[in-house]
Amino acid sequence: QVQMVESGGGLVQAGGSLRLSCAASGRTFSSYAMGWFRQTPGKEREFVANINWSGGSTYYADSVKGRFTISRDGAKNTVYLQMNSLKPEDTAVYYCAATSRQDAVRNQYAYGYWGQGTQVTVSS
Repeated sequence: QVQMVESGGGLVQAGGSLRLSCAASGRTFSSYAMGWFRQTPGKEREFVANINWSGGSTYYADSVKGRFTISRDGAKNTVYLQMNSLKPEDTAVYYCAATSRQDAVRNQYAYGYWGQGTQVTVSS
């Protein structure tokens, strides 16, 4: 049974930091690219960040570039999202996802495995 569980969300003041974790179980995702997406009510799911299977390549949405860092630990089958300098507009439910594809990393439909999400709320 494949499961991906996000943690680390919560309430933080603007300018603060959070680190999200996504622990996968049921299979090894060492050959998969891993991504983070976020969604707010009334809006489509938005690409945030992606890291390829080896961890050697990362991609970020322009809105988070320079503030967020994606990383992965193959031994722990876990992907992380370090979020610094948080802004109120970063408030969303954050989802981790996995895809066997190494391209189309910004396309949510390329991802076949999803977590349930974790709420991040940034107050002003």
